[in-house]
Amino acid sequence: MPFHAPVEDFRFILEHVIGFSDVTATARHAEMTSDVTDAILNEAARMCDDILAPLNRAGDLTPARLENGIVRTSPGYAEGYRAIATGGWVGMAAAETHGGMGLPMALATCVNEMMGGACLALQLNPLMTQAEIEALEHHASPELQALYLPKLISGEWCGTMNLTEPQAGSDVGALRTKAEPDGEGTYRITGQKIYITWADNDFSDNVAHMVLARLPDGAPGTKGISLFLVPKLIPDASGTPGVPNSLRVVSLEHKLGIHGSPTAVMEYDGAKGWLVGEPHAGMAAMFTMMNTARLGVGSQAVGVAEAATQAALAYAMERKQGRVGGSGAIVEHADVRAMLARMRAETFAARAITLACAKAIDLGREGRAAETARAALLTPIAKAFGTETGINVADLGIQVHGGMGFIEETGAAQFLRDARITAIYEGTNGIQAMDLVGRKMMDGGEAAFTLIDEIEAGAKAVRETVPDLAEPVWQAAETMREATEWLVGREVSERFAGGMPYLRAFARLLGAHYHLQAAQAGNGKRKRLAAFYIQRMLPEMSAHLMALRAGPECVMALGAEDLVP
Repeated sequence: MPFHAPVEDFRFILEHVIGFSDVTATARHAEMTSDVTDAILNEAARMCDDILAPLNRAGDLTPARLENGIVRTSPGYAEGYRAIATGGWVGMAAAETHGGMGLPMALATCVNEMMGGACLALQLNPLMTQAEIEALEHHASPELQALYLPKLISGEWCGTMNLTEPQAGSDVGALRTKAEPDGEGTYRITGQKIYITWADNDFSDNVAHMVLARLPDGAPGTKGISLFLVPKLIPDASGTPGVPNSLRVVSLEHKLGIHGSPTAVMEYDGAKGWLVGEPHAGMAAMFTMMNTARLGVGSQAVGVAEAATQAALAYAMERKQGRVGGSGAIVEHADVRAMLARMRAETFAARAITLACAKAIDLGREGRAAETARAALLTPIAKAFGTETGINVADLGIQVHGGMGFIEETGAAQFLRDARITAIYEGTNGIQAMDLVGRKMMDGGEAAFTLIDEIEAGAKAVRETVPDLAEPVWQAAETMREATEWLVGREVSERFAGGMPYLRAFARLLGAHYHLQAAQAGNGKRKRLAAFYIQRMLPEMSAHLMALRAGPECVMALGAEDLVP
């Protein structure tokens, strides 16, 4: 089914909703004028619509496979990847020092969302490489940067992230992979990793694996973990891939979705690796990589939501069923119309949140501490809410299709199967919620209160023009302020049971805020969609906050035996 990158929505959100002009006002991104931004968005959209989107179904029907130790990718994926690489989209946000475009993260997030909506399974490949580039830029030695960054940025080489082991999932500190010094300034890595996204391919010249392992003197737990760069083929000083390293793809997982993305079990048997960052400081370097990936995962799920919405709307406008006025299509039925409106309104809200997070990252890089704190606060919300949006919108898309949605040939089911993993990888959404109410509230809620202040100020500013929408948003912000005060007044361990309700409530408020901005700046269509969100979806925030205030007692009072029928 056709996919069209929502360029106009990106343009509108950047200009009228999140204030992208704050980014272009910086010296770093002063050249990002509206005509340059439009050119970048339009060029990326053409690639996504014409080259990547047609590959989505092929990857689902013909998954990547392992043949005699070699990964064979889905039909057309090699050509699709070359279009991404030659267009410069792998290293679009990377520093120009090593060949990157140096684009703002906000603009890169738009492009990543487009690619995720067009073909999520393939987009995962450059997303992993982008995260590795970020980690190397911040933590690697100049020698490693000079050797690896140009190749990764150009797309000649691909990157991966190796954290999980059979006994060490979210508890990364339980890993058993070892790193032994070899006397040559490098290390020998031995161990097994699982769930490695795009662990190998048949279209890049090399694959550079980022592997967490423990040195002989590494302390137990996360404090004793180090990060290593372990290439598939060991390059010489000029960067030419040489002899194969002592690693292999053991098997590929058979997954619910994203079939075109080879997810592997990896075996390292004394593989040669280079230390990234300081010994025993691997988690700091890995979190640089993971935070980039978390925003990317949130945006890619929003892309799936966009694709699912487009498909459902096209079907609803053509399908004739029952007695109804207007066109006679099912889009005229109130229930179908409400589902489609929810899909569109939710997708807009999640998109605005991810782009606001990306903007905060851009401004934080200018040395603005408050923006860095905002980016930290928004990252778990963007990841968790973005991925829940992808899943929930895709689920509604199946419902709009009715029985045809349950038939694989329509493609509606693929959106849900593909999106489902996004709530799990790069830190489950429950972990994101714990991070939000725990680590991100260590400032006493300062970053949260600052954001709530801005939401209230925004609502006050438009009370005269859209009072029916502004007042509910202002009241919701006050309610969120009170809930945040209640939250930070409790011990951290007591907050976790309410983490997801709090995160969902905050996302509802943010969505209402961005819809309100859109209603003020946009046309009648924007106002009507904002009214739907604020009047029918914002009230859900109250239910989430009721669950938050119930505290952990009603959850933890249940013993395991109480859950057995």
